[in-house]
Amino acid sequence: MVDVVTGDPLLAALDDEQRVAAEALIGPVCVLAGAGTGKTRAITHRIAYGVASGSYDPARVMALTFTSRAAAELRTRLRALGAGAVAARTFHAAALAQLNHFWPIVVGGPAPRVLDFKGRLLGLAAERCKVKVDTATLRDVAAEIEWRKVGLVGMDEYRVRLASRGAPGALTAEQMLALVEAYEELKDERRAMDFEDVLLATAGMIESEPAVAMQVREAYRHFVVDEYQDVSPAQQHLLELWLGGRRDVCVVGDASQTIYSFAGASAEYLLGFERHYPDATIVRLERNYRSTPEIVDVANRLMRGRPGALRLAAAAPDGGDPAASGPE
Repeated sequence: MVDVVTGDPLLAALDDEQRVAAEALIGPVCVLAGAGTGKTRAITHRIAYGVASGSYDPARVMALTFTSRAAAELRTRLRALGAGAVAARTFHAAALAQLNHFWPIVVGGPAPRVLDFKGRLLGLAAERCKVKVDTATLRDVAAEIEWRKVGLVGMDEYRVRLASRGAPGALTAEQMLALVEAYEELKDERRAMDFEDVLLATAGMIESEPAVAMQVREAYRHFVVDEYQDVSPAQQHLLELWLGGRRDVCVVGDASQTIYSFAGASAEYLLGFERHYPDATIVRLERNYRSTPEIVDVANRLMRGRPGALRLAAAAPDGGDPAASGPE
C-alpha cells in the first residue's frame, strides 16, 4: 500500500496526525504524544521518511531515549524501515562513546572506568569519614548525589539547599558534605566516574575543546529525542552542546507521563519548547489506539487542568478492540 498523496509507503502506514509529524522534517519540531497514540511509530517513520526522501543522511541522525530497552526498540524498528544506519542510543551511551573516543586525544590514556553502582564506594567513603550509615541511607545518599549532578547543582548551591532541605536519613548536613567529598576523592584515586559524570565530562570536553565540538557537530546533524518530558538539566545541556545553536531537533513527549522527576528530570523543557523556539512546528497525537473510550474518558478527566495535558480520543468504537483500530 502507498500513500495516495505522496506515493510513499512509509506515510501510508500512519494516521493523519502521525503523518503530519512524519512530514515535519525541517527545523525545531515538538510532537506532543498522549499514551497509546503511536508516538514510536510516528518518530521512526519520520526518521525513515527523512532518510528515504534524501532529507537526512542516516549516518548523521541521532535518536535519543532514556533506557537501553527503548533504544533497542528504536533500532529494531528503524532497521525494519530501511533506516538501520541511524544511531539510536540513550543519552549516557551516546555521551560515553564520545568520551571514550576523545579522552585519549584530549587528556591522554583511556577514559576512566564507569562505576556500575555507587554503593560500594560510598561505603568506603563512610568508613573514611567515620560516619555510620545503613544500606538504606547509602541508597538515599547515592540518589542525592545523582539528583545534584543531573540537576547541575554546584556544591556551593548544594550547601545552601542542604541547610534548608536536610540530609538523607539521620545524617547531618556536615556528614553528608563529608561523604560527598570523600566519595569524589575515592573516585579520583581509582580513576573512576559514575554515570552522571559521563554526561558532565562529555559536556565539559565539548565546551572547553573547540576541535571536539566541531567534530561532534559534524558527526551528527539531526537529533530526535523520545520521552522528552523526562530530560534532566544535564541531558538538556548536553543536547544543546551537540546542537551547537542549530535547530535540527525533534522532541517527543507527554508532560502527563513524567516518571523521573525524583531523579532530576523536568517536564519544563517540553512545556517550554515553544517559548524557546517560537516558530517550532507543534504536532499533537491525541488518537488513542490502546484503550477503550471509557478508559480514555477517565484518563482525560484525571489529567484535566494539568500543565500540558492532552485531550485524547479513543480510536476504537464503544466496546471495540482498541488494538484493531489503527496504527500504534
